[in-house]
Amino acid sequence: MPNQPSSTISRLPFFYGWVVISVAFITLAVGVNSRTAFSLLFPAILDEFSETRAMVAGIFSAGFAASMLLGPLTGVLMDRYGPRWLMPIGAIITGSGLMLATLATEAWHLYLTLGILSVGFSTIVSYNGHAMFLPNWFARKRGLALGIAFAGVGVGAVVILPFVQGVIVSAGWREACWTLAALLIVVAVPLNILLQRRRPEDLGLVADGGNGSRNTIDPASPAPPSGIVDEVWASRDWTIPRALRTTRFWWLVVGYFCCLFAWYAVQVHQTKYLIGAGFDPALAAYALGLVGLCGIVGQIAIGHLSDRIGREWGWTFALSGYALCYGLLLLIDHFPSPVLVYLMVASQGMLGYGLASLFGPIAIEIFHGRNAGAILGTLNMASGLGAAAGPWSFGLIHDATGSYTAAFWLAIGISLLSILCIWRAAPRKVRLVAGRIT
Repeated sequence: MPNQPSSTISRLPFFYGWVVISVAFITLAVGVNSRTAFSLLFPAILDEFSETRAMVAGIFSAGFAASMLLGPLTGVLMDRYGPRWLMPIGAIITGSGLMLATLATEAWHLYLTLGILSVGFSTIVSYNGHAMFLPNWFARKRGLALGIAFAGVGVGAVVILPFVQGVIVSAGWREACWTLAALLIVVAVPLNILLQRRRPEDLGLVADGGNGSRNTIDPASPAPPSGIVDEVWASRDWTIPRALRTTRFWWLVVGYFCCLFAWYAVQVHQTKYLIGAGFDPALAAYALGLVGLCGIVGQIAIGHLSDRIGREWGWTFALSGYALCYGLLLLIDHFPSPVLVYLMVASQGMLGYGLASLFGPIAIEIFHGRNAGAILGTLNMASGLGAAAGPWSFGLIHDATGSYTAAFWLAIGISLLSILCIWRAAPRKVRLVAGRIT
C-alpha cells in the first residue's frame, strides 16, 4: 500500500468500509431478528406449556444471562481473531439452539436451547458483537456508520417477523424455529467468512476519515487531528483492570444495564400485552415488525446526530423514546386505540432504537486502545444482565399484580436513570465528536 497513489488509498477504505457495513447489515437483519422473534413465539409457548409468564419470559432472560458471561470472552476473541470466524461460529450455535428447541417436551428444555444457546450466543451476531469491530472502520462518522449497519435490523424485522408469525399460525412455533435457524446459517456464515474483517489495517487500509492510526482524523482536514479533550486519559493504555478502577466505567455499567432493561422488557412482552388489550394477533406481530422498520430511522438519525452534537445528547433522545413508549403503553391500557399503538411503535423505533448506534462509540472513545473490544465486552455483561432482568421482572410483576402498570412505571424511571449515567460518564470530556471539533 505505501506505493499506491494517495488518491487510491483514500478511495479503498471508503469502498471496503461499505462492504463491511453491507455484510453487517445483512447479518444483523437475520441475527437480531432470530432473537426478536421470541416475542412471537412467547404466546404459543405459553399456551403449550401452561407455565406462568415469568417462567416463559425467563427463557429469554436466561439467554441474556448467558450472553452476559460471554461478553468479555467475545471481546477478547474479537480483538484477537476478528469477525471473520467469530460471526459464523455465533450463527451456527444460535441456529443450533433454535433447531434443538423443537425437540423440547418440558419448559426447562427451552432454557437450555432457545435461551442459552440461541438467545445467549446471538449476542455475537447482534449489536454487541458488531459494535466491537465496526467502529474500527470509521474515524469521523462512527455513529452514522453504525446506524446504517444496524438499520438492517429494521429491514429484517419488516420482512422476517410477519413471515415468522405466518409460519407460527400455519405450522406452529417449532417450524418457525427451523425456518429461522436455516435462514441464519445460510445467510450469515458464508458472507462473514468471505468478506468480513476486523479492521482496515488487516487489509493494508486506513479507517474512513483516518490517517492510519485508528480513531484519528485525517490531518488534511481543517479540523484538529483527534478532538481529544483529556490528554492524560486518552494517552493511557487501557486494560480491563485499569478501566474497572475508574468511576466512568461504573457509570457506563449502570447506564448500559438500565437501557437494555428498558429495551428488552417491552420487546418480549409487547406482543402478549397488545393481544391482552384486545388487539388482533396479526396487528400485534405487525407492530413488532414496524418497531424495527422505524428503528431504521432512529439508528441512522440518532447515530448521525450524535456525531454532530455529542453521544450524551444522542443517548438522551433515545432513552426519552423508551420513557415515552412506556407512557403510551400505560395509556393503551385505558384507551386501546390503534393510534396510540402506532405512536408507541414510533417512539420505540425512531428514538429508542438509536441506542444501537451509540454503545460501541461511547465505550471505544472513552477506553480507546488495543483492548477496547475486551472492555466493551465486559460492559456488555451489564447490558446482558439488564436485558435478562427486564423481561423476567416484567413477567414477575404481572404474575403478582395481574397487570403491567407497575412494571411500566419502573421502566420509565430506569430509562431516566440511564440518561443520567451517560452524562456522568461524560464521553465529551474525553474526546469530542467530529461535529464538536472546531
